[in-house]
Amino acid sequence: MKFTAEQIAGILEGEIVGNPAAEVSKLSKIEEGTEGSLTFLANPKYANFIYETKATITIVNNTFVPENPITTTLIKVEDAYKSFAKLLEFYNQVKNNKVGIEIPCVLPESTKHGINFYLGSFSYIGENVIIGENVKIYPNSFIGDNVKIGDNTIIFAGAKIYSETEIGSNCTIHSGTTIGADGFGFVPNEEGVYSKVPQIGNVIIEDNVDIGACTTIDRATLGSTIIRKGVKLDNQIQIAHNVEIGENTVIAAQTGIAGSTKIGKSCMIGGQVGIAGHLTIGNNVRIQAQSGVGKNIKDNETLQGSPSFGYSEYSKSYVHFKNLPKIVGELEELKKIIK
Repeated sequence: MKFTAEQIAGILEGEIVGNPAAEVSKLSKIEEGTEGSLTFLANPKYANFIYETKATITIVNNTFVPENPITTTLIKVEDAYKSFAKLLEFYNQVKNNKVGIEIPCVLPESTKHGINFYLGSFSYIGENVIIGENVKIYPNSFIGDNVKIGDNTIIFAGAKIYSETEIGSNCTIHSGTTIGADGFGFVPNEEGVYSKVPQIGNVIIEDNVDIGACTTIDRATLGSTIIRKGVKLDNQIQIAHNVEIGENTVIAAQTGIAGSTKIGKSCMIGGQVGIAGHLTIGNNVRIQAQSGVGKNIKDNETLQGSPSFGYSEYSKSYVHFKNLPKIVGELEELKKIIK
């Protein structure tokens, strides 16, 4: 795919300084720019590279004024970083705008889908599935019976969506993710043998949710496991049955959330955090990476540690922990003096 400086400036509402007909077909970092590539300059630390880059087009802030001769065509915008991100989003939309049903695949007559539908080869769609407009389902995906998928949602290759799952509009689900598998529910008898508790609930994913690769979201025992609108989940996250995650919460990789825990709105949870079951975590909570959470958390708290406690308290305690051998030595000397 090729784009001219004039086309790009039109998308970004920018001003061209240079050749409007200059063409690009790839993206690059400014320090690695090659002929035919598009790059951007947002951080002043990289300003020196604009005088030597071989990139054909560079997006810059309106305030940028070259101090030396340049060969790259400039597109001046209000915010180069945001404009480049906007361009990446546009590029993704063009690249992913596939339409049609590839063969072989399984698509029963009971399934209903909207316009501009794409179904990749070797995918399986169950009975009574309802699919909205502009939905893209990439090869080797599994969609179980009675699933609902909203408009403009993308499901990448190899994702598995179990029966009864409901997915909203404008969602992205990456490869290897499994949504709607059974929750981890077993009951031991007197001999210590475990029997499975049937998991007959479902998973509800609201609008504008992004789910990274190889993340697992379990169906509820009863009712629903719910991911509210705007949630962003990284790769390799485990969300257990009957968990609810509030709007616009973001969670980093390898976090595990045990069953029936409720997480509030606009929380930020770092990587490798472990959260016990049946807890309530408030709104705007920050949990630092590798923390272990075993109790309820009020709104607006910031936590760290395992078990986690207040971030500022943790930071002060950690300073003393690093000096523990020295402190112990001083205590021993004091004990000798006292004796």
